[in-house]
Amino acid sequence: MSAQSEARQTITNVGDAEQLIANLGAIMDRLTETIEQETAQVRAGRMLKAGEIEQAKAELAHAYALETARLAGGKEFVSRTLPEAVAKLRNRHMAFQKLLQTNLTVLATAHAVSEGIIRGVSGELARTRVPQTYGATGRATPASPRASQPLAVSRKL
Repeated sequence: MSAQSEARQTITNVGDAEQLIANLGAIMDRLTETIEQETAQVRAGRMLKAGEIEQAKAELAHAYALETARLAGGKEFVSRTLPEAVAKLRNRHMAFQKLLQTNLTVLATAHAVSEGIIRGVSGELARTRVPQTYGATGRATPASPRASQPLAVSRKL
């Protein structure tokens, strides 16, 4: 059965609903662990190790999206038959969203820091490659933007 047809299956009995919620919970547990590992690696400055987690995170996120779509398809039945489980899942989802927000903040900070470093290196290279000359007033003339050379950065190490 394809992933798309599985996502479109409707929930018709309590057993299916319980299994769906259990699957979603297991996926959330593994995804939470993976995101916590990534966040810890990025905070510690270990970008290569954080990058190794990327594939597993993508696969888990895909599985999470599929199970969430299945749950959305049978939302009325599941809410009616398992209200306690749905409430528990909703609370877990809110905690998961907080974890994701922390992860995104750490990733955005790392991105901003690395971008600042690259801009600093680029500016320093441009400054050292341009001759220092003085104008008629005796002040240093600013470097022309055309005088700087591009900086190439490899995203893969």
